[in-house]
Parts: sequence; C-alpha cells; structure tokens
Amino acid sequence: MTSTAGEPAAASPEFEEVTAPADQQPAREDMRQVTGAQEIRALTHPVRLALLEVLSLDGPLTATEAGDRLGETATTCSFHLRQLAKYGFVEEAGGGTGRRRPWKLVSRGMSFSGVGDVEQSIAADELSQLLMQRWLDRFEQWRRVQHLEPDWARATGANERLVYLTLDEMVAVSTEISDIFDRFRKREEDPSERPAGARAIEAVMFTHPIVDLRPSRD
Repeated sequence: MTSTAGEPAAASPEFEEVTAPADQQPAREDMRQVTGAQEIRALTHPVRLALLEVLSLDGPLTATEAGDRLGETATTCSFHLRQLAKYGFVEEAGGGTGRRRPWKLVSRGMSFSGVGDVEQSIAADELSQLLMQRWLDRFEQWRRVQHLEPDWARATGANERLVYLTLDEMVAVSTEISDIFDRFRKREEDPSERPAGARAIEAVMFTHPIVDLRPSRD
C-alpha cells in the first residue's frame, strides 16, 4: 500500500502512552521507554512516524524504497532516517552496497510519558495528538472502503462502553486486553507464523475516567 505523510501506512509500530514516570513503568524487553523532551520531539513529525510505520511492515528498507512507498523523495527520507538513528529509533540493517543502505527498527514497541518536567509534558502532548490523528485518519480510510470487503467489515468497527471500575480494576482490564494481543506478537517479526488470510490489524484503545459530558465547542 502506498501512502504519503498525510495518508498513513497500514499500521504502525506499537506506541503506548503512559501516565507514570519512566522509573515506575512496567519493564518490557520489547518496549523502549522514550524519555526526555528531545527524544519525544524526535518522533513528533509525520514523515518520521510514516517511516517507522513502513519499516514495521516492510523493513528493512533503503531511503529510496521507503520514499517510493510513502510518496517522499529519497533525500527527505534519508534525512529523517538519520534523525531517527541519532536517537536510536532505527539503525542500519547491514548488507547494503554502495549508497544502498537498508534501515530497520531498533524496537517495535515504544512507551512515552508526559509525567516529567514542563518540556517533556509539552512534547508528549504534541506526540500524543499527532499519533491520535494518524490512528483516526487510518480508521477513516478503512471506513471509506469497508463496503468492498463486507466480511472484514462485519468483524471490525468501533464501540464505546461505560463501566464502573476501581483504579486496580481498570489496570487489570487494560492488562488483560494487552495480554490477548501479546499472544499474536510472534507474527509481527516472523511472517512464517502468520496463517493464511492474516492481515495487519490495528487496535486502538482509549481507557479514561469521564471528566465532562458536555459537547465539545471546538
């Protein structure tokens, strides 16, 4: 699937926004904790997020190959790949010849937190807004074409539930849902684990206490 920075690729690496400081986040070997305003801002660019997305789906890729998929020039992709490499989000995959330098993700999962100093909080808010808009845009893309695949359309969609939970119960529910998706984690990096008919599926979940029921005036 081709896309531009304004039209996201089919799926993204796993991002998790947490509200605990980095030293209080649960340790996961496959989840990089992105801390500090500079690191977070290094991700807050649509082309860089698109590069992470396309590398998660089709990587390793050269800047030219990534540019062909994203509708961007090789020069633009090369610049942003070097910026991502500067902060350790991507690295050279090796095996290149001459100017052909394939890149790959360093980590498929990243968590970031707005709990910190003022600059970190501002940076995390900007990244969160950019990610959320990309997720919503991607869902809208699917919604516009879902009539072409009625079987998949019946299995997908959006729903909202109102439940009354304690803090501990809310954490338990979120953990249980995450554990369900973790059962399929091997399929991300090893295509041989994917059964026939498997597709890249994006699941976005918001869990939060209700603050205000009044309609937005934005």
